Amino acid sequence: MSQLQFRIIPVTAFQQNCSLIWCDESLDAAVVDPGGDIDRILAAIDSAGVTVSQILLTHGHLDHVGATGALAARLGVPVIGPHPDDQFWLDALPQQAAMFRFKPAEPFTPTRWLQQGDTVQVGKQTLEVRHCPGHTPGHVIFFAPEAQLALVGDVLFAGSIGRTDFPGGDHPTLLASIRRELFSLGDEVRFIPGHGPMSSMGVEKASNPFVGGRWG
Repeated sequence: MSQLQFRIIPVTAFQQNCSLIWCDESLDAAVVDPGGDIDRILAAIDSAGVTVSQILLTHGHLDHVGATGALAARLGVPVIGPHPDDQFWLDALPQQAAMFRFKPAEPFTPTRWLQQGDTVQVGKQTLEVRHCPGHTPGHVIFFAPEAQLALVGDVLFAGSIGRTDFPGGDHPTLLASIRRELFSLGDEVRFIPGHGPMSSMGVEKASNPFVGGRWG
């Protein structure tokens, strides 16, 4: 039986968790949120011995998508996600890069936008897409039911939650997304956040000071 494997690759000055995920039977892989440091990402791909067939994006912030256009061109693969409500963030990539003193980043349009309830296939592994606005309007997360693993971008962190003070952010909407789309996955589900260490839904439900306890 195939299993979903992963490797976390911290990239950019923001130490964003780019992830390489793959089906261990087919060795078909996806890169999730390539914010920068292409050489580091390519080295991880080579080390894992996998073939990347797509790039998956959770949302449009620079530290998650800054290297997307260049990496997609280098690998010749499609870009999947995020939700179309984040188009304005992708359009503003040059301004984001200048503001945070990143390497120039060109705007791009994903090959495929994602909606609530969509699925993405990585080899024999199916990822469920859930729309989780609040940090950005078009933020999505990817959930692998067989692996009991979620890639949640900047919605939820170990002991914290995403910022909501950027354009399009909304604090009550973010809390509702966490409760509806993340905590409903089950306490045992582990997640890879956009920054920092992994955690589980159960741990965050019980102890996260921003959302824990009130949903328990």
